[in-house]
Amino acid sequence: MKKRPAFRFGMFLVTIGIVYGDIGTSPMYVMKSILEGNGGISQIDEQFIIGSLSLVIWTITLLTTIKYVLIAMKADNHGEGGIFSLYSLVRDCGKWLIVPAMLGGAALLADGVLTPAVTVTTAVEGLRSIESMDRFLGSGQWKVVIITLVIITALFSVQHAGTSRIGKAFGPVMLLWFSFLGLTGAVHILSLPAVLKAFNPFYAIKVLISPANKLGFMILGSVFLATTGAEALYSDMGHVGKENIYFSWPFVKLCLILNYLGQGAWIIQNHTNSALVNVMDLNPFFLMLPELLRPFAVILGAAAAVIASQALITGSYTLVSEAILLDLLPHLEIRYPSDTKGQLYIGTVNNALWIGCSLVVLYFRSGARMESAYGLAITVTMLMTTVLLCVYLRAIRRRGALAYLMLAVFGGIETIFFVSSLSKFMHGGYVTVILTLILLALEAVWYRGTQLEQKYATRLHIREHVDSLVALHNDPEIPLLAHNLVYLDGEKDLELMDRDILYSILDKDTKRAQAYWFVSVHVLNEPKTMTYELETYGTDCIFRIRLNLGFQCSQRVNVYLRQIVQDLQARGELPIQDKKYSIYGKSTVGTFKFCIIHKSVTTKTELSDLDEFVLNAKYAIRRVAGSKERWYGLDTSSLIIENVPLITGSGIPHERIKRISSEN
Repeated sequence: MKKRPAFRFGMFLVTIGIVYGDIGTSPMYVMKSILEGNGGISQIDEQFIIGSLSLVIWTITLLTTIKYVLIAMKADNHGEGGIFSLYSLVRDCGKWLIVPAMLGGAALLADGVLTPAVTVTTAVEGLRSIESMDRFLGSGQWKVVIITLVIITALFSVQHAGTSRIGKAFGPVMLLWFSFLGLTGAVHILSLPAVLKAFNPFYAIKVLISPANKLGFMILGSVFLATTGAEALYSDMGHVGKENIYFSWPFVKLCLILNYLGQGAWIIQNHTNSALVNVMDLNPFFLMLPELLRPFAVILGAAAAVIASQALITGSYTLVSEAILLDLLPHLEIRYPSDTKGQLYIGTVNNALWIGCSLVVLYFRSGARMESAYGLAITVTMLMTTVLLCVYLRAIRRRGALAYLMLAVFGGIETIFFVSSLSKFMHGGYVTVILTLILLALEAVWYRGTQLEQKYATRLHIREHVDSLVALHNDPEIPLLAHNLVYLDGEKDLELMDRDILYSILDKDTKRAQAYWFVSVHVLNEPKTMTYELETYGTDCIFRIRLNLGFQCSQRVNVYLRQIVQDLQARGELPIQDKKYSIYGKSTVGTFKFCIIHKSVTTKTELSDLDEFVLNAKYAIRRVAGSKERWYGLDTSSLIIENVPLITGSGIPHERIKRISSEN
């Protein structure tokens, strides 16, 4: 029997700091949104609040606890979670599964843009609950916007430090935050224990059909905000490990529910208070606190909002790295600031999220307007995750009854939440839809473009061309291009090679070298492993190298190749390369030339107009995302860049031209 890992307070703090930021800040705006949707605090009664609280409690229980913590986290891929990790487990169960994977991933990345904007803005607006700060902010929003942008910029500027260091810094703050939520909520519960009736799901069902609920089922659009961090929890699993989430979630859930119940008790006791009727952006989270405690709550809330953003940012890194491995997004430079593979940093994603968040803040300017866009994207991701989980349980775990039960229960609940969230479309939800569609188009172009490249690529058996390469190597009539000619080749089968590489050497500007190197890079799950595998095909001039690099190792191919050359020379497997002239003196390691082959689309091919557009779009995206030269740290002065057509036009009929007489 596998021993359950022991509780470690340090990892408990890191988990609190990384994973629960998004769901942990929901008390700042859920009850506020419910009140605004029903006409304000003066338009509600006790039964409405009890029913609304019951909806919140059971939404957190069903979607977060049962679906994600108890079910989804069992579907991990070597410790990694998230919708792309789940898709990689079931991808062989049907080609159609790529659709929910791409749609869910695009929606979650869109949510990663919105979360920092809405949470930080809402927290900064909490300053208005302090009279002196309300006077400072004035009637406009421009000061709120500036403060929000400064906080967001500071947050994204520290991401390169790594989630482990950030988690250790944020952990104590979030522990204080959740303790604050629980204690302040418990105080108000003691003054009105009747709110505990909200644990009875009867009141949740009753409020949906109650005439006191002016929104009907559309109230679920606000209730759903209480569980928006559930998908991020699943995505961040690789950063902290599932056991740490199992240990910490009960504490987090208890504190959240206590605070919601406390807000409900305060609302019931004050819904007849005429002084509250004209309060702008009334927020029960701040107003239920004594005035002396509000400045502390605002500062702590702002810190928690920053950490809420952190949960989505780290989740976005994981999501993008998995999408890259699945050929859904272009290859980007990934850094690993710690010895844990799940803790990573992608500079391009970080900058894109920062720009996107800043634009959202500038466009909406207020938290209330942002809440209309918030939540719609995550309902899409949750629905797609449910579909993939159903396939996983049925096909991989062989639990068909449980799979269909889960699809019926959670699929039904999330469909209702999705429809209710659509009511916010014209009030800002369209921004979420636009962001999701842009990201979905990016994924679809890259995925389809990769499929087309694989379809039209030609693989040759390298052993059939070894004699030609050896003969070229020995031919003194051909000028020597370099001692070492290097090609980067992603082919996994050591017996096959892309035709374009052999064509580049033998046909296109015939390239003679003392040694031909065909290199592929394989990233391992260990942090610092550096090994290589070698195939020589019985020669001393043709070398197929597979670099096995730990995920934390830099991928500087030129440095590793120089070391391999020295190693092979010492073993007598590679002749000494006489490099007479150098400022460093005579050397046994000769010159290097790296040949990079870029695919292109010619104007006349058998491709349809759509496929031609997709490929051209993919190559345009690749130019923006970066190049192999930068990924692998190659010396630009030693590069040969060649553009070759993906398709040579074999599908076009070749009619012979006829000669006619030139006589008049």
